[in-house]
Amino acid sequence: MGNPTIETPSEHDKTATDQNVTTTAQTTATTTQDNAAQGKPVQGNTVQDTATKKDTPETTAAAASVETEKAATSNPLTELDGKISFWKGIPFGLQHVMAMFVANLAPIFLVTAAAKMSPEQSAMIIQNGLLVAGLGTCLQLYPLWRIGSRLPMVTGISFTYVAAAIAVVSDKGYGAVVGAVMVGGLLELVLGLTARFWRRFVPPIVSAIVVTSIGFSLLSVGATSFGGGSGAKDFGSWQNLTLGLVSLVACLAFQLLMKGTAKQLSVLFGLVVGYVVALFMGKVDFSGFQNLAVLSAPHVMPFKVQFDAGAIISFALLYVVSSVEVLGDTAALAKVGLNRAPSERETAGAIAGDGLISSVSGLFGCLPLTSFAQNIGLVAMTKVVNRKVILSGGLILVLASFVPGIAAVFNSLPQAVLGGCTIMMFGTIVLSGFQMIAEAGFTQRNIAIAALSLTIGIGFTQVQGIFSQFPSLFQSIFASNCIALAFVVAVILNAVLPSEEHFLASNGEVNEKR
Repeated sequence: MGNPTIETPSEHDKTATDQNVTTTAQTTATTTQDNAAQGKPVQGNTVQDTATKKDTPETTAAAASVETEKAATSNPLTELDGKISFWKGIPFGLQHVMAMFVANLAPIFLVTAAAKMSPEQSAMIIQNGLLVAGLGTCLQLYPLWRIGSRLPMVTGISFTYVAAAIAVVSDKGYGAVVGAVMVGGLLELVLGLTARFWRRFVPPIVSAIVVTSIGFSLLSVGATSFGGGSGAKDFGSWQNLTLGLVSLVACLAFQLLMKGTAKQLSVLFGLVVGYVVALFMGKVDFSGFQNLAVLSAPHVMPFKVQFDAGAIISFALLYVVSSVEVLGDTAALAKVGLNRAPSERETAGAIAGDGLISSVSGLFGCLPLTSFAQNIGLVAMTKVVNRKVILSGGLILVLASFVPGIAAVFNSLPQAVLGGCTIMMFGTIVLSGFQMIAEAGFTQRNIAIAALSLTIGIGFTQVQGIFSQFPSLFQSIFASNCIALAFVVAVILNAVLPSEEHFLASNGEVNEKR
């Protein structure tokens, strides 16, 4: 630091200086040294100024008290890289695992049931699902190069692809689903690394339409499970409906009666209650427990991969949709957990991380992964964002994948129990889409885009034969996939419709004519 320049004192300063020249000189010298040590400019002003800046026993004690208070209130759990023992963080990491455990495995259970897999095959995929969810969480927390967000994200199997996967598996087989997952994951990886170039073409209204259509597409899936599952001999029986209703009521009661973070476990509670009731009703299938090993390694490439063009394109569109969802998830997580907006690097890394781990998931015969909204809600309530803490949750998932008993228990759940718990989750997705549409704004332009996209996407896919004159590839992509159809229609309308000013101008002309 350069030598300070002493300014000419004011008249008031001169008066104070005349009173005690010696004291002024000593005090000014002391203050100059203090300021120089702190890297501050030295003004060399009045006795009152320098006396104020000079430390006294009282001010020193006050400063020490403030520092002590800051140290006491600092919490490593609320800091990304706060120093905390790994073992002390395990309970908080386990909390994240419990919040997402059911939602992580439910999509696999629904798709394997539609594929009519054996209990052994279904349990194997569930076991692999735990592994890839843990690996994906670790990747998001501690990135590889630009792949991963470095944010407190927890990843799991996404519901976004369930409807498309069920449609593909019923026509092409599960091998086509695996091939589409692997190829589509690479596409999302590229989308993540190039996010800054395309994200402006997907406005909030398009994202909102996608989320809404996802929710609507899952309603029939939840209702089918509620009745006992697709192809069940006793579908719609009083036993199945009773189990579904008991599970649903248990979820609602837990959600209403519990407080704080415990609310996040309402689905798990509903499953436990429904499972116990099913045991007494004799509805639990124990065939998956025969010859069950205590420990077992996950299986790589458990199915023959098939690369079907229609399945790949259908899933590719959904990967684009998922990338858009990640934009919103990343923004929400950074806001509620860190009280800031995510950086471009974090957003791009989150999308790329989901893409890479989804391709890896395909190698293990599982569905694509994405960040979980349940865990974002948990971060909002607890403010726990420490990466080491949430890493413990990811490692718990990895370890759980080596215990086949966990997958066997979940696989023995009656479909009606799962349907009772998930039907509320699917309805919540629909409402989330409505909220996103409201946040995008009920402008004339947005209303036109939303109305047409949802009508064509949801309505046309419910009418058999409406696409009978289209090429077979087009039918395989859009005929039964309302999400893909609604997304494409929304993107096209967003590109071709005039701006909101034109809508307002047209309305004004009509009103003038009236």
